[in-house]
Amino acid sequence: MTTIDHWIDNRRRPSTSGRTTPVFNPATGSASADVALASNEEVDTAVAAAKAAFPDWRDTPVVRRQRILFAYREILASRGSEIAAAITAQHGKTLDDAEGEVQRGLEVVEFACGIPELLKGDYSEQVSTGVDTYSIRQPLGVVAGITPFNFPAMVPMWMFPMAIACGNTFVLKPSEKDPGPSMLAAEMFAAAGLPAGVLNIVHGDKVAVDRILEHPDVKAVSFVGSTPIARYVHEAGSRHGKRTQALGGAKNHMVVLPDADMDLAADSAVNAGYGSAGERCMAISVVVTVGEAADRLIPKIVERARELRIGPGDAPGSEMGPLVTAEHRDRVAGYVDAGENEGARVVLDGRGLVVDGHEGGFFFGATLLDDVTTDMVVYRDEIFGPVLSIVRVDHYEDAIRLVNENPWGNGTAVFTNDGGAARKFQNEIQVGMVGINVPIPVPLSFYSFGGWKDSIFGDHAIYGPDGIRFYTKTKTVISRWPDPIHRGVDLGFPVSR
Repeated sequence: MTTIDHWIDNRRRPSTSGRTTPVFNPATGSASADVALASNEEVDTAVAAAKAAFPDWRDTPVVRRQRILFAYREILASRGSEIAAAITAQHGKTLDDAEGEVQRGLEVVEFACGIPELLKGDYSEQVSTGVDTYSIRQPLGVVAGITPFNFPAMVPMWMFPMAIACGNTFVLKPSEKDPGPSMLAAEMFAAAGLPAGVLNIVHGDKVAVDRILEHPDVKAVSFVGSTPIARYVHEAGSRHGKRTQALGGAKNHMVVLPDADMDLAADSAVNAGYGSAGERCMAISVVVTVGEAADRLIPKIVERARELRIGPGDAPGSEMGPLVTAEHRDRVAGYVDAGENEGARVVLDGRGLVVDGHEGGFFFGATLLDDVTTDMVVYRDEIFGPVLSIVRVDHYEDAIRLVNENPWGNGTAVFTNDGGAARKFQNEIQVGMVGINVPIPVPLSFYSFGGWKDSIFGDHAIYGPDGIRFYTKTKTVISRWPDPIHRGVDLGFPVSR
């Protein structure tokens, strides 16, 4: 059994903590590696490496940083399949899905390649006699990222390329469930010419997380994960004087009006509800049907979901892979049990699915629950599995109110052919990312990703323009070069003249 070690100063650093945890292949159910779990001292070593590298990296000309990013972009584009294969082996999602994940991460690297333009400040000449004012953006120092299992390559690449382009150095704590992809990404960045210490990786559990949050040399922390942990990261990081960007969970609703294209809506519900086995923070987990839409939509969803090819992520033709761990599979099954006990009607049941030849895998079939109400646990909690709930309402206003009353506000969508209804939705809905006949409204890299309400803590969304603002601080300079005529001492309050 190989051990996945830390990455510090551009090399693999064996752990000294003596603690490890297994990494599984979800399709077989067998352990494929062990990953080291960092001690406080090992986190300190990574932070120290980043702190030592910061002065030189901060002073590296922005165009030289840009060239390294361009070189990194080329390596990722040519070797992205290696990262995708590692994602499939440790997370379980299909190879096509993993390649799409790498592509979305690559797009953030491409955005960061424009860093000379993105870091421009403002300049105002002659704000007072002989006085100019201008602003500059400067890096924070050592910053850290704590990332989830469901996107082991993309979410880290939402963070560290942006931070590093801005002149910071970075410490990444990826999920211990699938740490391999981030290690490959770091090795490729080093091959692109990134200096030692600029990007470091420590693997671990709560011990590593807490040390990052309290470490005095870490100036900012970016997090993506569940809402309870996002709140914890935001509160603990803020208590220790850090800038925090903590993205939490979701319960994404897709509203379907009676005038919608039902074939498009059914395709979209299946794609967004069962893609990556539902292990996406932007997955659709609730379909809110208005009026008689449910009776027309549900048969079309069932028809499509029954035809899904479920199997190992690297098997040709597989459309949905396993869940990440046996514990998570059992948790998802428990939610379906609870929904059935509370009165939901199980239209499609994915419990107990066994894939021939992979009997030990963590598979769970596409599941559809009808007649779900907002007081049921399957509605209240984030299930994070291939479970789609149908909630029926009589009127469009009821659908909007239902979405707005939900504590989460990550993503939502409306399906309709009525432009006025769509405009009403985008205006009134209290959710950060909105799709109109688009089920997964994930912004491209030149916009920012972030929800509302309990789906985010802190003032900044992730990547895009908000990424630049999060990883820099603004300095305003008021400048005057004295002329030969001195006007003497004046103790009055300075005003423009």
